[in-house]
Amino acid sequence: MGERRWISIILLMLAIAPVSFPALSVAQQMRSGGKRKIVTQVKPVYPELARNMNMTGTVRLMVTVASGGSAVRSEELGGSPVLVRAALEAIAKAKWEPSVQETKELVEIKFQPETE
Repeated sequence: MGERRWISIILLMLAIAPVSFPALSVAQQMRSGGKRKIVTQVKPVYPELARNMNMTGTVRLMVTVASGGSAVRSEELGGSPVLVRAALEAIAKAKWEPSVQETKELVEIKFQPETE
């Protein structure tokens, strides 16, 4: 049931984002493949260079999350250098559900220009 709720939240955020942020012409999806769920996401800012190049791609990060839910460290595992900075800045502001200990979470952020 938790996974369905997560998918619903992502779909809702993706549906609302173009209306809330019309200047951002990109659809991004953040997915955590770890033990803890992301409870607060921040939509990455699509870099101007990537927008001009009509660039798509996925950034993979290994994020160390404190027991309280904040990201304390992020390590780039893959993705275009043009997109990595935006992904790191968004992950630094994300919050995970609390846990009894620090965990490592695999996060993928997909960048793709929207079609109008």
